[in-house]
Amino acid sequence: MHPDFSLDIQLMWFYLSQLGIAFILTLPIAFNREHTAHGAGLRTFPLVTIASCAFMLVARNVYHGSEAEARVMYAVITGIGFIGGGAIVRESGRVGGTATAAGIWITGAIGVSVAYSIYEIAIILSAVSFVIFQFFTFLKKSPEHIE
Repeated sequence: MHPDFSLDIQLMWFYLSQLGIAFILTLPIAFNREHTAHGAGLRTFPLVTIASCAFMLVARNVYHGSEAEARVMYAVITGIGFIGGGAIVRESGRVGGTATAAGIWITGAIGVSVAYSIYEIAIILSAVSFVIFQFFTFLKKSPEHIE
């Protein structure tokens, strides 16, 4: 074993709990999207959430509140936007996937919030997003056609 190698078991449990909380808070959104057959679902949403949480946990551990930590957050936000952009499709004069893209972005915000132990924001984002996805479909207009 290398002399500089060490594992902090207590820290590992903390990280596991943070990732677990992020995962659990994403499940209502993921179940809704999976159940309503909207592309991304039980795999994509939790993966985005735990990845964004993990990136920020590493940044917090390495950079300790510096500007570099903020740059990691900017990169996470941008990367999630890129993934969300892939969920938006234009087909037969109709644009779809914008709600899924927004949901992907929200789950990234849940992961970042949990990484910073701001559970209140993460819980609110999870609950409000689930309510919007589950109950606000009646407000959606018929498909828009683009010329």
